[in-house]
Amino acid sequence: MEEVIKLPQTVEKPKIKKRVRVPAYNPKQELMKRRRNVKNLTVLGENDASVKLLEDLVFGAEDELVERLIEDKQGASLLDDDDEDEDDLDDPEVESEAHLKVPSAKKAAWVDDDDERMEEVDMSHRFRKYLTKGEAESKMTKQKLQQRMTEQFQKSMGGKPTWAEVKVKKSKKKGDDSEEDEDEDDDDDLLRKTGNFVAASETLPSGTLRVKKCLHANSARPCSDQLTTVQFHPSAQVVMTAGLDQSISLFQVDGRTNPKIQSIHLERFPIHKAQFSRDGESVVATGVKNKMFYMYDMMEGRVVPVFSVRGLKQASVREFSVSPEGDSLLLSGNDGYLHVLKLKTKEVVQSLKINGSVSGVAFSPDGSNVFAQSEEGEVYVWDMRSSRCVNKFADDGCVKGTSIATSRNGQYLACGSQSGVVNVYSQQDCLTSANPRPLKTLMNLVTPVTSLAFNPASEILAMASQNEDEALRLVHLPSLTVFSNFPITTKKKYIHRTSCLDFSPHSGFFSLANNKGDALLTRLLHYKDF
Repeated sequence: MEEVIKLPQTVEKPKIKKRVRVPAYNPKQELMKRRRNVKNLTVLGENDASVKLLEDLVFGAEDELVERLIEDKQGASLLDDDDEDEDDLDDPEVESEAHLKVPSAKKAAWVDDDDERMEEVDMSHRFRKYLTKGEAESKMTKQKLQQRMTEQFQKSMGGKPTWAEVKVKKSKKKGDDSEEDEDEDDDDDLLRKTGNFVAASETLPSGTLRVKKCLHANSARPCSDQLTTVQFHPSAQVVMTAGLDQSISLFQVDGRTNPKIQSIHLERFPIHKAQFSRDGESVVATGVKNKMFYMYDMMEGRVVPVFSVRGLKQASVREFSVSPEGDSLLLSGNDGYLHVLKLKTKEVVQSLKINGSVSGVAFSPDGSNVFAQSEEGEVYVWDMRSSRCVNKFADDGCVKGTSIATSRNGQYLACGSQSGVVNVYSQQDCLTSANPRPLKTLMNLVTPVTSLAFNPASEILAMASQNEDEALRLVHLPSLTVFSNFPITTKKKYIHRTSCLDFSPHSGFFSLANNKGDALLTRLLHYKDF
């Protein structure tokens, strides 16, 4: 490769600027220039009066400004007004009003001069036609249209609303009621803030139910046979399960692990039903074909079998209910008999009789009345204090009754039938009317309704049938509409056949027992407590 010798680059020299010669000082020309400038300023000062006015306003001339203000408004004197109000300056109320006055000369920023022109609006348009009072008003000025709309609004509101009235807040006078002043201040604070003052509603909304599927309540010890009972403890965060595997188990409910607390086994005693006492210190359990039943004392940890009951003449004891007072059981006997059993003495102190066979019983919230349903579709209302039947009526459209339940707020009574129909009544109507009409007839189930339960808040009614899989519905109260998203739909069967239902003491959890030995647990997210 040949070597190349680079030639040096030529650097251009910067151009030298020529110096500008300063003209020689000429005193005569300078004097003429100054005279010409003074003359121009004098002419400008005489012709432009606005410059002088601006100088006076900025640098002085207060006396002239006051004189012009006195002569303004056709002789109306501002000083005269001040003299008239001079005596009122000592009044703090008048003083506060004076400070709040807005000068009339100011114009609102949202006012447009074009809006004040007398333009006419076409009133034949379908959006404005209802504001006219006849065919003659085919066109209307903007001012008249605004007045007509104001009148229409006040007519629909029943007068001018309070929020549209312009009021001047006066200072507090001595002797005013302090409570009224505090209320006014609170209202003013509310109007001055733009935050979200609307809290979440405590009432359960209808339509969809916010739920979360949890681990089975008895996952720590599943039942090897059909589960017949699931019930939450009345005061502790505990759930009890019992079934045909002859066992009673207690679990702590946390929704995640649900650890087992205790489990007992009853020899050759398949459990038909188990229930906590009202104080939650013991459990009563009845068998499938036994006259004997068990009482499990959880405080002492011992099981007491009850072999005989004084005054009870029947072959078996299966269905029972614990009274709200907690000192007695209501046993469903044969041939329409209901027996009141005292837990302390283990003897029958009272017996009630209805026509036909008993299909279900339910206490009123205070325990003063018992609603007994017969298989023939009749409902009896018994006064427990006087031991007499105070009312009797036929369940509307029912051929054979299967279940009954009452709400804890004393408002609703639900009756289930073999056809799958559930009638919801008012408890007050059932106590007084000989032929009460149902508030709602629910026909979402097509097989016999075997389980009914209201939640403690009396906002949900759970109804189920053990004759068919997935036959479970939750009903919103008081709208008496079925929640559309429950039961939770999955590809495989999840609920199977329901044998028992229950809600936790504050409705935070819902559980059901099925024929697979599982106690399904669901978290109701609307309720914050257990």
